[in-house]
Amino acid sequence: MRHFTYTRNKNRTKSKQMKSLLIASALIIVGSCAETKQSTKTNTLKNTTQIIDSKLILEYCKTITPKDLKDRLSVFASEEFKGRGTGTKGQKTATNYLRDFYKTKGILPAINDSTYYQTIPADFLPKDIGTSENVLAYIKGSEKPDEVLIISGHLDHIGVEDKTIHFGADDNGSGSIAITEIAEAFKIAELNGHSPKRSILFLHLTAEEIGLQGSKFYIENPIFKLNKTIANLNIDMVGRVDETHEENPEYLYIIGADRISKELHNISEKTNETFTNLELDYKYNAENDKNRYYYRSDHYNFAQQNIPVIFYFNGEHKDYHKPTDTEDKINYPLLAKRTKLIFATAWQLANKKDFLIAN
Repeated sequence: MRHFTYTRNKNRTKSKQMKSLLIASALIIVGSCAETKQSTKTNTLKNTTQIIDSKLILEYCKTITPKDLKDRLSVFASEEFKGRGTGTKGQKTATNYLRDFYKTKGILPAINDSTYYQTIPADFLPKDIGTSENVLAYIKGSEKPDEVLIISGHLDHIGVEDKTIHFGADDNGSGSIAITEIAEAFKIAELNGHSPKRSILFLHLTAEEIGLQGSKFYIENPIFKLNKTIANLNIDMVGRVDETHEENPEYLYIIGADRISKELHNISEKTNETFTNLELDYKYNAENDKNRYYYRSDHYNFAQQNIPVIFYFNGEHKDYHKPTDTEDKINYPLLAKRTKLIFATAWQLANKKDFLIAN
């Protein structure tokens, strides 16, 4: 009897081991298939990404010039603007400057066709800040006017500290003025009969430096429906070169492009290959990036709403958040090239047939 009992238990053990091996093998096969399926999907997206309107984009890229950028940024980051601290007279001067620019260029206000300002009440902001304003202008889409691409950047900086102006030329004068150049290029195209299919919102955000408050307010009070927003291209510090790239300044950090839609990442890559050929550096896009840049600029509030985003960034430098962040240190030819990349990417998104494919 014992011998029989022993043999039966041994067979049971072998049966359990075999079953475990079969399950493990099945899981490996399933995992492998899932990875293959995702890889196939990614490669398919890459191969099917088409660049549209190349000749038109090259034509209107010519309107984005180092001279225009320098002329405007020299004003925007001047002593008159007092560092553009949220709620201060300097910030009001900055919002007036942007409003007057859009008026002069014939680019429409986005709120009920009547005002360029989205007023943020004092009780929404931290104590003792007072009221502040986002600046919104837009170009209406010719085929899908209710759908929108948002191009954003914060207009504020940290103002005056210890009686010293923090000029914020790179942070974020560079992004603010880049948006105006992109807007002007799209306006010239519109006047020539090449309106974007979707609307484009040029969104200058306040109160970024005190906690992304301007973008938070927009998300809670959107002018365009969030589920009709195809993407957010956020520009924050694009006029300088960090220490890592001193030997090769033709670069730009790209953060967040693949987190919600790998199709957006592919469009960004293909657009760069076609028009600007910058080194797109993804160092700070890593999930474990200790700097946590993905969470530190206004695009993050859009990403939380599952809106695909790209954060364009040149990295920190020795003048970051210091009074020495002045306009004379801006690399204007490089700023122009980076601005052209964002313009070309925006053109693809505003004119693509369908919404972006989510991951």
